[in-house]
Amino acid sequence: MKVLASYNIKGGVGKTSTAVNLAYLAAGSGARTLIWDLDPQAAASYCLRVKPGVKGGSRKLLRKKSASGGAIKGSDYENLDLLPADFSYRHFDLELHDAKHSKQRLNRVLEPLRDDYDFIFLDCPPGISLLSEAVFRAANALVIPTLPSILSLRTLQQLLAFRQEKGLQQLLPLAFLTMVDRRKKLHNQIVGARDRMGSWMLESVVPYASEVEQMAERREPVCRFLPNGRAAAAYIDLWDEIQDRIF
Repeated sequence: MKVLASYNIKGGVGKTSTAVNLAYLAAGSGARTLIWDLDPQAAASYCLRVKPGVKGGSRKLLRKKSASGGAIKGSDYENLDLLPADFSYRHFDLELHDAKHSKQRLNRVLEPLRDDYDFIFLDCPPGISLLSEAVFRAANALVIPTLPSILSLRTLQQLLAFRQEKGLQQLLPLAFLTMVDRRKKLHNQIVGARDRMGSWMLESVVPYASEVEQMAERREPVCRFLPNGRAAAAYIDLWDEIQDRIF
């Protein structure tokens, strides 16, 4: 089982679009796939037409190892399940603060699922918190959608420095540029310079495209409703490149 966290310190960078489309592609290839929607805003749950809500909320999930199994819901797509968001997830940090071995708690929730899934995608809320640190220890890789802007690249450097500081060398960072508008000079400059950004920056680039924004309206992965579009092609390339890195 591989655990991939769609994560960024910043909000509004396409974490949910990334998690939903990559999970859809993984499931479409025959891999048993789960998305855990960790964000209390429940965007991934909404896009997959699954009602948010987990009986017992974040407290039960974190304190009982078997809780996740009963909370998992099927989606409209073969091989793709969802552990939905719950509004109580806004208290994740408080629950972790009060728990023993808090940074290993997500690992304990996911461990019983190891034989059930080939891939688990974590759709994470933004920010650096106790939940983030628990995610970093549960995941094999961070998939980091990054805007082509100076401040976003600076935030990415802060995240990489945090990974180093916490001794998380086993956690593979996989950043990629997203919402790229080729009409903008700065975007083109940053895309052209990505080879010099380090091995953690992938070659794949996701364009700024209206079909990605339509995901919330249609409540489907873009790779489902417009499989031959620019965005779908970009997510397919991204998923291929990620698999090359993690295997």
